[in-house]
Amino acid sequence: MIDALTELAERQFRDYHACTPGTCFADPGFALDLAQAYALQDRVSALRVAAGERVAGYKVGCTGPGTVAQFGMAGPIRGYLYEGEIRETGARLDLAAYPHLAIEGEMALRIGDDGQIAAAFPIVELHRFIFRGPRPTLGELIANNGFNAGIVLPDGAWLSSRRFLDRSATLSVRVNGSLLGSGALWPLAGGPAPSLSWLRQHLSAFGRDVVPGQIVLAGTPLGLYPVASGSHVAVFVDDQLATQCWVV
Repeated sequence: MIDALTELAERQFRDYHACTPGTCFADPGFALDLAQAYALQDRVSALRVAAGERVAGYKVGCTGPGTVAQFGMAGPIRGYLYEGEIRETGARLDLAAYPHLAIEGEMALRIGDDGQIAAAFPIVELHRFIFRGPRPTLGELIANNGFNAGIVLPDGAWLSSRRFLDRSATLSVRVNGSLLGSGALWPLAGGPAPSLSWLRQHLSAFGRDVVPGQIVLAGTPLGLYPVASGSHVAVFVDDQLATQCWVV
């Protein structure tokens, strides 16, 4: 399957740049098991890195009650984050670059020099949210990098904050001022540690680990929300606005 996987990765790479992700899953009878899906994700990542992109970290997804219910399947799954897809709070996002744009509000972790969690902060995760197969599968989700299309960071003060590593709070998402969802900060019991522990164990099977400076998305307890042009997206921790972006 090596030659077929190479051809498939090149197709996925072209689809990514054409903003038409995952067209192979619309092919009749096409499906991937989890091992094949991760192999494809890794092969596409290698193509992106060879083209000059830089891996900035990972996402852990499909763990919280909102997305599990929405997708009808449970993870966890892993995806890559890329430096060129990281945006600052207040970013204006061109909808044409994000087909089927949907967003999540969730907490992210920054890995410190000692390999442990150095900070925890809220972000907006951006998604190209499209399943092309006859039904949603983890294979399609994984092969399409967890649908990740980047993140929007909070302001600089949050990026070194450890306030919410062991403190409860409410995470909420508002679009154009309307509350779409709110809940606990972390999708799994025990806070951020279970997500990071699962990711490390998972990466070890591929001979990798997280490294200092990388960002890890810990997953969301909330849902995935489609947004349209003209949307103002805001993520709050308790009543404090943490990060925001506009879709144009």
